[in-house]
Amino acid sequence: MDYEPQFLETYKTLVQNHVEDSSSDYSCSTEERCDIPLIDLGRLNHDHERDECMKEIAEAAREWGFFQVVNHGISQELLLNLQIEQKKLFYQPFLNKSAQTSFSTLSAKTYRWGNAFATNLRQLSWSEAFHFYLTDISRMDQHQSLRSSLEAFATRMFTLAERLAEILACKLNTKSSYFHEHCLPKTSFIRLNRYPPCPISSKVHGLLPHSDTSFLTIVHQDQVEGLQLMKDGKWLGVKPNPYALVVNIGDLFQALSNGVYKSIKHRVAAAEKVERFSMAFFYCPSDEAVIKSQIKPPMYRKFTFRDYRQQTEKDVKQFGDKVGLSRFLL
Repeated sequence: MDYEPQFLETYKTLVQNHVEDSSSDYSCSTEERCDIPLIDLGRLNHDHERDECMKEIAEAAREWGFFQVVNHGISQELLLNLQIEQKKLFYQPFLNKSAQTSFSTLSAKTYRWGNAFATNLRQLSWSEAFHFYLTDISRMDQHQSLRSSLEAFATRMFTLAERLAEILACKLNTKSSYFHEHCLPKTSFIRLNRYPPCPISSKVHGLLPHSDTSFLTIVHQDQVEGLQLMKDGKWLGVKPNPYALVVNIGDLFQALSNGVYKSIKHRVAAAEKVERFSMAFFYCPSDEAVIKSQIKPPMYRKFTFRDYRQQTEKDVKQFGDKVGLSRFLL
């Protein structure tokens, strides 16, 4: 299909070097499945249930770093409309996507796929993605239906993320006004993901193991399994729930909480015969925002979001992956 990224052609040498090596196989299909905590946010609207619901959110952030939410305020209609627009976007001819010919008003970094720095198949993500900052979305004059869906999604996701962040801050006895002051709609972003069918699915990841940099990430996934998280030294597969959004703690919240809330490594498995779609909202601060825990003694030195991003970019260029919060340990 001409809309598919040219994985086998572009990474031909890597494939030839590793595809016949059975020792490089790993199986994501045999991992244990898990039910991560499922929280009904509708309980926040009832005085007699609110405190218990907030407690469950904080416990999930401490014990799992991941949880699911229902009654979250984002309608199924909106999610379905954006999923339709997402598929239109990914089913464009590959040359249009890679050359940005249909997105002349957007950044050249909007569309990404694979991993140009991969030196072996384990470093290759068999996926493609569109990244949208809200300032990019507002300039999408030629894509009105996509723009409308993205703007509605961003607005509702931002409200949800801010609400969850303030609850988590409250449980730390940290000022919830921090997020209102430092996390603005324009500093967060959306990523639309597609994981194409992969003929060498035992050799590569759909998305490499990583932790998110954000304060919070909120994901809507389709019903194709693939998301996996690391817990107690084992990879666990997350069962899709058609009515739930998946929330995970990012590195910035782990630092702000002094390690109380956990930013957990996660990945997406490649699949041989099916494609998978997801859409993610990353709740991030301004570059100047200072990340400093009020909990004593501090585990991490204070840093700005810009400091963290610059260190990550430097590490990725030098080592092929981000080193993360360990760079900022005291």
